[in-house]
Amino acid sequence: MSSVISAGRRGPDVRSDLWVELELRPSGGIELTLKSKVDFMYGEANRKLVLDTLNSLGVEQARVTIEDTGALPFVIMARLEAAVRRSSLIAHRSSLPLCLPPPGPSFARPTSRDRWRRSRLYLPGNEPKFMLNARIHQPDAVILDLEDSVPPADKDAALLAVRNALYALDFGDCERMVRINPLPAGLAEIDALVPAGVNVILIPKCESAEQVKDVDARISSALSTLDSRLSTLDTFLMPIIETCEGMFRAREMAGASPRVVALTYGLEDYILDLGGVKTPTGLESLWARSQVVNAAKAAGVQAIDTVFADVEDIEALRASCRAAKELGFEGKGCIHPRQVSVVNEEFTPSPAEIEKARVIVQAFKEAQAEGRNVVCVGSKMIDPPVVERARRIIALADKVQRTKS
Repeated sequence: MSSVISAGRRGPDVRSDLWVELELRPSGGIELTLKSKVDFMYGEANRKLVLDTLNSLGVEQARVTIEDTGALPFVIMARLEAAVRRSSLIAHRSSLPLCLPPPGPSFARPTSRDRWRRSRLYLPGNEPKFMLNARIHQPDAVILDLEDSVPPADKDAALLAVRNALYALDFGDCERMVRINPLPAGLAEIDALVPAGVNVILIPKCESAEQVKDVDARISSALSTLDSRLSTLDTFLMPIIETCEGMFRAREMAGASPRVVALTYGLEDYILDLGGVKTPTGLESLWARSQVVNAAKAAGVQAIDTVFADVEDIEALRASCRAAKELGFEGKGCIHPRQVSVVNEEFTPSPAEIEKARVIVQAFKEAQAEGRNVVCVGSKMIDPPVVERARRIIALADKVQRTKS
């Protein structure tokens, strides 16, 4: 008895991806049909990669049909693995070997708790084409999304594509984030993401400290299985509050784990749960935004604003950023590359803030030379945490200046 299954994407608007149809058979070896837009350049290499990947997955007898629209090796491997894992004829799919691409330049690059997270660019986890050059837009972070942007039928394939992208792609200086699916389903995804070097896991629909602790424990378990070469890896957390229940528990979630580095919220789902109406003034969400900011600041983590849905209205985006900054938010999510530069600009310290930071750092330096650990600047007492914040402002300003140069 044969079973034909498929994985991947095809169609007139698909690029940098492929569609694979797989029929496992009792005999006959591998019968491969490969149609590719880049066959004249990479045909032989791709055929070899397909055969090597199938062999590594233990597939020796199958009819394989592939339509390729310029997929990179990490995508080819992910789509083939998805097809094999979907096959009902594989008895122990959970024990199949992983099909991992060679590590790229940003694989396992560490991050830090207090790095700037002004802009975070969401990228659909089932769309490799958006991942390839995401770093050129210079977001502080990229979010490879496994939740809302991925159809339910593609969740398994998206996880493999995201995992392989974390291994293979060069995301440059961007922090590498992944939004998992709501718990409990999202817990299993962590086992694939942590060894791939994910920096931050976003927990959607988060409603309790227990959920944060469950993710924390799963990360610790995944880290414990890594070999010594990856001993410096760690993974941070960013809960996303999207319900009224979650808003009332924001503070406990922000402090539920030392891995939590930031707190954010999802406006659309929150308004839906509230039964309110989204308005241009944002009055309906003011209480919720204040809850998030205060919870984050009380826990000593970053407060990050939600996304701005209208990708065409750049001036409204700019106004939204300024309003968020006035409330105490330190960054904002982006759903389109054109939003990144505006968000970065608005959440970059102003010249006046930079000058104030330099004065604080210099005054503290002089105080320490005199044996003091606090100093007055104007009428305000300055202590080490304020100085550290000032140093971060100067470091960001220097980074922005180097980028412009």
